[in-house]
Amino acid sequence: MKKKLGLWLVMICMLAVLGACGNKEDASGNAENSASTGTEASTNETDTAEAAEGTRTIKYLDKEYTVPTEVNRIVITGSMEAMEDALVLDVHPVGAITFGGEFPEMYASITDQAESIGQKIEPNFETILSLKPDIILGSTKFKPEVAEQLSKIAPFIQVSHIATDWESNLNLLAELTGKQEQAKQEIEQYKAALTTAQAELGDKLENKKVLAVRIRNGQMYVYPESVFVNPILYGDLGFQVPAEIQAAKAQEALSVEKFAEMNPDYVFVQFETSENSDTPNALTDLQNNPIIQKTTALKENHAFVNVIDPLAEGGPAWSRIEFLKAAVEQLSK
Repeated sequence: MKKKLGLWLVMICMLAVLGACGNKEDASGNAENSASTGTEASTNETDTAEAAEGTRTIKYLDKEYTVPTEVNRIVITGSMEAMEDALVLDVHPVGAITFGGEFPEMYASITDQAESIGQKIEPNFETILSLKPDIILGSTKFKPEVAEQLSKIAPFIQVSHIATDWESNLNLLAELTGKQEQAKQEIEQYKAALTTAQAELGDKLENKKVLAVRIRNGQMYVYPESVFVNPILYGDLGFQVPAEIQAAKAQEALSVEKFAEMNPDYVFVQFETSENSDTPNALTDLQNNPIIQKTTALKENHAFVNVIDPLAEGGPAWSRIEFLKAAVEQLSK
């Protein structure tokens, strides 16, 4: 009897110990689950809150922005980069930049539903507000007070004017409009075309001087290595960078004498009439200038005018795609 009682006591103790261990494990497990659930809950709460508000978070050039889940009404102001990206992705803004109150022919295919919201650096805040935009795409060139005013109207993103940000810019508009795959294809096609161009040109133009100038107000201008079409000529196609381009800090005036001193073998010229309204004969005058006529590019008929639309910025995706094709065609002659 005492033996049976002893066995029962041992069994009861063992069960008690096992039960305690089980409770301890449960408590530990529950604590871990609680911590995990807390993190998930926090994330879910953020997602739920954004979903309830119809917003989402996107990242552009290392900065996060809260934008509507559905972006249909886009206003582009100040950013020619965004205008060119809209051309590539066939995005039709409800408000866009005009020149002299008109949409340039270059943008006709995407401005069929748009209203003018002012000139390039002069946004009309009242018109933009009346359009009830889902998003406003501006420029990094805007003054802080302009950016602040626009951000009060709708979610506002300043699109980079730096040429090397062209892929990020295109991907930004693609993410806003759900056209990521199209943007990816455009970038891949450009890089494939570049590889073909490099192979086609080969060493044929080695040691040749290639220059791009823009005529504004009757004056020739050049730009830094990372601006205008220069990244394509000197970065993508690998032409030697002239010292004058290396030294340029911004848009720099180029005299007739300095042009002759540089003596380029090839020159790409952009001339837009609206940028030379006071000097409409500037292009002809320069072409007929006896000093310029003595340069290699002019003597060998290697001066190419407006191979792409003269309003093209040079750095964005549309400019790159079109200029690469045109430049290779001319340089291959």
